[in-house]
Amino acid sequence: MTKKESIQLFEEKKVRTVWDDEQEMWYFCVVDVVEVLTDSKNPKDYIKKMKQRDPVLAKGWGQIVTPLSIQTAGGRQKMNCSNTEGVFRIIQSIPSPKAEPFKQWMAQVASQRLDQMQDPEKSIDQAVTDYKRLGYSDAWINQRIKSIEVRKELTDEWNRTGVKDASEYASLTDIITREWSGFTTKQYKHFKGLKKENLRDNMTNLEIALNILAEASATELSRKRDPQGFNAQTQVAKDGGSVAKAARNQLESKLGHSVISSQKASDYLLPESSDETEDKDITTNPSPTKAGL
Repeated sequence: MTKKESIQLFEEKKVRTVWDDEQEMWYFCVVDVVEVLTDSKNPKDYIKKMKQRDPVLAKGWGQIVTPLSIQTAGGRQKMNCSNTEGVFRIIQSIPSPKAEPFKQWMAQVASQRLDQMQDPEKSIDQAVTDYKRLGYSDAWINQRIKSIEVRKELTDEWNRTGVKDASEYASLTDIITREWSGFTTKQYKHFKGLKKENLRDNMTNLEIALNILAEASATELSRKRDPQGFNAQTQVAKDGGSVAKAARNQLESKLGHSVISSQKASDYLLPESSDETEDKDITTNPSPTKAGL
């Protein structure tokens, strides 16, 4: 399991983090998070008392935290770490003014999500707003929204033909992606230098267009052949990807270079919209997204 350590800053205080490449998520050192949000001189003792105050938290502690190797002043030691979801749960048990912005943000996100579930169009509107705020062009946004529609049609088709498990969805996606791009999804992300970021959000216009063609082709082939179950869908996925591969090869023969780009969004968005890379220390205000929490 490949892991990478980093230091995130929240109000100029360090929070040690570990990136799990296999699960594609950050784990935060719980002691550091508690110290930052409480200013406690003894965060370990604070955690002990916090669990005494919250028996539900104490009961589920083993599911919330994961011991990971962290560099300390005394060398590498196993320290309790937690992913974003676990950190949010811990924050709920911290009666500190510094924790309030996170609690309010969590309530706002939950409310927005409920609204979007009732009216899916709001999700699309929010996505457009977010992409514009990040500096994406209107042409890119239009393609990206179309790719979401095409992807939904494909997953609906998979579901209709008996593909239900999330791991099977991921495997079929890898087959399609590998067929037209030469990379599995994870390999493609590594090629672009991505971690938690969404691959499609970091594709160029041509890459998105080819991915749309591959997934739309797989959907139409599935409707035509009516394969039942995961095993039958694997050949459909490969054939759908091969349609985009043929288009890619024809285009590259005329361009004289590959259309598979190592560029990610921060390479081609406006400079003022680019995020700091996760390998650097990030000084933040009390914003949960910027704090890495």
